[in-house]
Amino acid sequence: MRKSFPDHFLWGASTSAYQVEGAAYEDGKKASQQDIINKDSYQTFGFATAEVASDQYHHFKEDIALMKEMGFTAYRFSIAWSRVFPDGVGEVNEKGIQYYRDLIDELIRNGIEPIVTLYHYDCPWALVEKYGGWLDRRIVKDFEYYARYIINEFKDKVKIWTTINEQSIIVQYWIQKCYIPEELLDGKHDQLRYQINHYMNLAQAIAVKLVHELVPGGIAGAPLGYSCIYPLTSRPEDVMAMQNAQALRNDYYTDIYFKGEYNKAAMIYLEEHGLAPKIEEGDMELIRENLSDFLAINYYASECAKWCPDDGTQQIRWSGVNRSGKKGDIDGFETHPGFYQMCKNPELDTTDWDWAIDPIGMEYLLRDLYNRYNKPLMITENGLGAYDVLTKDGQVHDDYRIDYLRGHIAACKRAIDKGVELLAYCPWSAVDLLSTSNGVKKRYGFIYIDRTDDDPKDCARIRKDSFYWYQKVISTNGEDLT
Repeated sequence: MRKSFPDHFLWGASTSAYQVEGAAYEDGKKASQQDIINKDSYQTFGFATAEVASDQYHHFKEDIALMKEMGFTAYRFSIAWSRVFPDGVGEVNEKGIQYYRDLIDELIRNGIEPIVTLYHYDCPWALVEKYGGWLDRRIVKDFEYYARYIINEFKDKVKIWTTINEQSIIVQYWIQKCYIPEELLDGKHDQLRYQINHYMNLAQAIAVKLVHELVPGGIAGAPLGYSCIYPLTSRPEDVMAMQNAQALRNDYYTDIYFKGEYNKAAMIYLEEHGLAPKIEEGDMELIRENLSDFLAINYYASECAKWCPDDGTQQIRWSGVNRSGKKGDIDGFETHPGFYQMCKNPELDTTDWDWAIDPIGMEYLLRDLYNRYNKPLMITENGLGAYDVLTKDGQVHDDYRIDYLRGHIAACKRAIDKGVELLAYCPWSAVDLLSTSNGVKKRYGFIYIDRTDDDPKDCARIRKDSFYWYQKVISTNGEDLT
């Protein structure tokens, strides 16, 4: 077994536009749905808005210099659709596209390969106002307009493209990832979760098609929120519940990317419960003709499932959330009576936000996915959200994050040693940023951003202990994890 990772393995980290850039209304940019959603989150929960975030728009050269100091050979980031096309379509915003030209050129000058995500939750608000955004099929055509421009603009500088971020998470947490009008939140319109996903599958296939047509040597794949799922016990009922959860929460997405079809067991369940998407003539042909080249995996925690009988006492419930950051405050678990119920795994510790900490789960899912599809994989998110403390002498001692990342990198190495083709490790996140559901107090970065939910201050950059540890990991190509 090799001590280090393969030659040319890519080491880096990830961010997304609305969570890190700030400048939400500067230089011609107009609102995205995340600007609106996070404004409401500030009013409801006190979490920061996206107006400043980590202010990378004004600090990108400083951030890239820090990435180079750490030794990054890749940086995965997203492009804000409404910065380039403020109204979703129409005239390009020259100042907006120039920002990404400058960002990509600066990365390349510093020997860092740009990995671009086309869409990371931030649909232009103009399209939401116009027809509901992803609730309407018209968005597929408008996404193609945007994606064609971006891919053509950077076809000679960007070779690795990730398409639409975390479709599975969008289905589970749709009001955090999409703007959904209140009248659709009565439980009678949940079919729209899967209709949105179907439109995203069409857009994803179009993006893959465009990369293959326009980018010499380019590859494209979806970044998917993915968790391996264990049965609560070895009881046959719990094992079947695990298989059902695997079908609906995982295979329903990966089968589309690599087989060009919806998982049959999951689709039967959706049809039986009036949740299946409406599919038009030609849709599946488009998907089948434009399969992904790889899968980008966003893995934070494993999941656990148990049997849930359909005895009439429970209704479908979607994923729970912990807003407080206090262990045990999760407000419930996803439930599909007669199919499965998610539950806490008694064998694993959790973060303060009730996410199971499970490095072996990383090894398990990498081997399982590679065995299923025999396609290259990359890690585009993996990290520990935690309360970091800035000491009086300006340091952040985040040994808990180092422990988390060490275990997961070791798991990646074990999977590679068993034959898995893993291209990159880009954890979440390069710098502290705005959490989708928990503001800025839930921190992930190697670089501390000095701000609070209420006060953005000057967003000063401060290296954490994990910064220096990751620097050593990269310099030894993953050999030294101590």
